[in-house]
Amino acid sequence: MTSDGSRSHHRPMLGALLATLLFSASAVSATRTARLMGGTEANFWRLALAALLLGLYAHTLGGGTGGGAYHIFAVSGVLGFALGDVSLFQSLTRLGTRLTVMLVNTLAAPIAALTEWLWLGTTLTPTEIACAGLILAGVAVALAPGEHVHIEPRKFWIGIFAGFLAACGQAWGAVLSRKAFSLAAAAGQEIDGGTASYQRIVAGVAVAGLCLLVVKWRWVFAHGRQAMAASDAELDLPDSAQKWRGAWPWIVMNTLCGPTFGVSCFQWALKTTATGVVLPIVALTPLVVIPFAAKFEGEKPGARSLAGGVLAVAGAVALALARG
Repeated sequence: MTSDGSRSHHRPMLGALLATLLFSASAVSATRTARLMGGTEANFWRLALAALLLGLYAHTLGGGTGGGAYHIFAVSGVLGFALGDVSLFQSLTRLGTRLTVMLVNTLAAPIAALTEWLWLGTTLTPTEIACAGLILAGVAVALAPGEHVHIEPRKFWIGIFAGFLAACGQAWGAVLSRKAFSLAAAAGQEIDGGTASYQRIVAGVAVAGLCLLVVKWRWVFAHGRQAMAASDAELDLPDSAQKWRGAWPWIVMNTLCGPTFGVSCFQWALKTTATGVVLPIVALTPLVVIPFAAKFEGEKPGARSLAGGVLAVAGAVALALARG
């Protein structure tokens, strides 16, 4: 018979494995929606739908906005869903799924370690510093200019910068989520993964909505509706009806695989298991996403780009293990 200790160990492992698979599928669907309707709008609608689904759960079966750590989860959501995901969608439309996921997921770990060192005074060991160096070396190899001549230089570097901001948002959001769970536990409160995801996404979707309003209305104020329509044409975006017909299945898939079930599984794993166990598994996402990107986007990475990705992922796994 399986012991309670064994069950408690394997369940969060299952959460981390599910999160990895769901994040990979979410990244591919995010790229499709971003190219159909623009990154900022695609991000807002998937967060809005996810907030509705998570809200139904949190206010019926979960803890709603209770637990004593709502304010920390809200800030985590602003960083993770707003800064992180708004930037993520801008990177996806420029670099594609595989490069963006590799960049964000591998850089998030050293950024989180650096954040904890600066904010919480956590000591960085020589091993952790070496792992961070390995990650950066792998990213540099994978992003070598000769491997991506099909991407226009300005578009490439904007995508890199957006990916870096997305990694910062993911890292800072994860650090604050751990802090929020600790705060709730210290107050004797129990918060499940779905409730934590809801408390994070409420603030995130509000900021994402503001970003969408800025993008939509800046053209109206500056040039009028005709200029806004012209800008859509320049971006080679379809008309509204065609856009929604093509995008809504991918929005639903992205919503379910990403901020709904994917993030909930990730929060579930973070709640019950040390980051050193969870993050090495989730760090495999850039490798898991390769067959998804090949299937849905027809992308075939070059040998150097693939080797750099493997090197960066190995560094991320080693860093997470060293910190565990």
